[in-house]
Amino acid sequence: MSTTRIERDSMGELQVPAQALYGAQTQRAVDNFPVSGQRMPAQFVRALVLAKAAAARANVALEQITPAQGKAIEAACEQLLAGDFMQHFPVDVFQTGSGTSSNMNANEVIATLASRASGQPVNPNDHVNCGQSSNDIIPSTIHISAALALHEHLLPALEHLVAVLDEKAAEVHHFVKTGRTHLMDAMPVRLSQVLEGWAAQIKANLGHLRSLQPSLQALAQGGTAVGTGINAHPDFSRLFSEHLSSATGVPFTPGANLFALIGSQTRPSRSPASSRPPLSA
Repeated sequence: MSTTRIERDSMGELQVPAQALYGAQTQRAVDNFPVSGQRMPAQFVRALVLAKAAAARANVALEQITPAQGKAIEAACEQLLAGDFMQHFPVDVFQTGSGTSSNMNANEVIATLASRASGQPVNPNDHVNCGQSSNDIIPSTIHISAALALHEHLLPALEHLVAVLDEKAAEVHHFVKTGRTHLMDAMPVRLSQVLEGWAAQIKANLGHLRSLQPSLQALAQGGTAVGTGINAHPDFSRLFSEHLSSATGVPFTPGANLFALIGSQTRPSRSPASSRPPLSA
């Protein structure tokens, strides 16, 4: 049995591993960018798959794809997230500047699974990537992955650490130790005071992190290729954020200025007063 198969795209034919779920564009990325051997982080890939599922739900509601296509795409995303999905994402972390390789990797894998499950063709470009561009889905995925990591891991871990420090401070309140300053013994302090100081520092940083959440959860999705929203439904950005918020439990919103979100990863919080809908095609 052959270990490869032939895939075709607009650039011609090339060999792809026989059992691979991805297609020609992913293989070209693997061949063209054998830089580090380091793949995109699992947290990023998970966020990208979640984004594709939210996009499918939005596109069905907006009648951009059929309900059958949307259901098949959602099922493919759920199947990926329930298993060892990283084996299907071989693209090197050093790739094209806009992340097109990772975007097409996801589109091809999801389209293959959706087509198999539904028994009808699901196209990676026309259906899985409907209303999207690498230029907005990749910046959005960076935000989504960071927002989920913050919400699911970092904030709970820091809150637990504060609770443990406060509990231990109460236990050791009666102990007095020598204070230290400039590498020398100083005035005595209670051991509880030291631990409470650490807890207060962490609490302050928890406040800083929470204040950044609205900016982190404002997404570029809907800007498509250049920020104007061309080829996306005018309501796509809003519905995408609503469906993603429902799926993750994190309140994502369309960004105030999609040009800024596409062009940079540093920006102020979303301001409703300055928010403008993207131009439709």
